[in-house]
Amino acid sequence: MLKIPRTIKILGWVSFFTDVSSEMILPILPLFLKKVLQSTMTSIGIIEGVAEATASLLKVASGW
Repeated sequence: MLKIPRTIKILGWVSFFTDVSSEMILPILPLFLKKVLQSTMTSIGIIEGVAEATASLLKVASGW
């Protein structure tokens, strides 16, 4: 059985925590924009819409 190098294990944990943090920020972002940055609901909608449109267009362009 091959032993996994320490560096690979560390990179795996770093990747895991990066994934978790990015998934945690998405639901909180609109609240932060509204309460802390005093953004309007329209601007939050535009930001979310542009993000979704960009993701969808990139999926189409990449063949996903």
